[in-house]
Amino acid sequence: MLSITAVSLDLKYLGHMATSPAYHAPSGATSSTPRDEVDAILAAWALERPDVDTTPMQVLSRVSRLSRHLDLERRKAFAAHNLETWEFDVLSSLRREGEPYALTPGALMTELLVSSGTMTNRIDRLESAGLVTRTPSPNDRRAVVVSLTDEGKRRVDAALISLLECERAILAPLKNPEKEQLATLLRPLLLAFEQ
Repeated sequence: MLSITAVSLDLKYLGHMATSPAYHAPSGATSSTPRDEVDAILAAWALERPDVDTTPMQVLSRVSRLSRHLDLERRKAFAAHNLETWEFDVLSSLRREGEPYALTPGALMTELLVSSGTMTNRIDRLESAGLVTRTPSPNDRRAVVVSLTDEGKRRVDAALISLLECERAILAPLKNPEKEQLATLLRPLLLAFEQ
């Protein structure tokens, strides 16, 4: 749904978009193609800065806006199970390990890209909530292992089902081959940061 700002931008820049050399409509776009907020933003930039090629924004501004929408929808899915997003992330990392559903704090830190202090705080809070336990490592007495409790496992399993329902709804406008194509196209962009 377009906001009032986007609608006013649409009205102001509608004629300009078609004639501006700086605004390049996406390949395959027609006059009947639904317009989103990014189209309005690009049209405004084309008017104000016709000397700048804003083509990257066609993709990355949409990815950024989708990320925000996805974050909000994920929060709703997790809230139904009394979990925050970060709680789900820690619990799901443990759950994916398989039995005995345990990792060291260092392994969790690396997987979740957080600092040592942040990870310690998160483990403390999850332990207080009865979702994880800390036990001495069987291999190194100086180290500890963080393990999922039965309640933690139950909660993360239920939240996963809600998350997948939410994500299916978000992807519903795409056909299966389009979903596969999108995943394939996004992979190299992500790998550029992760490798």
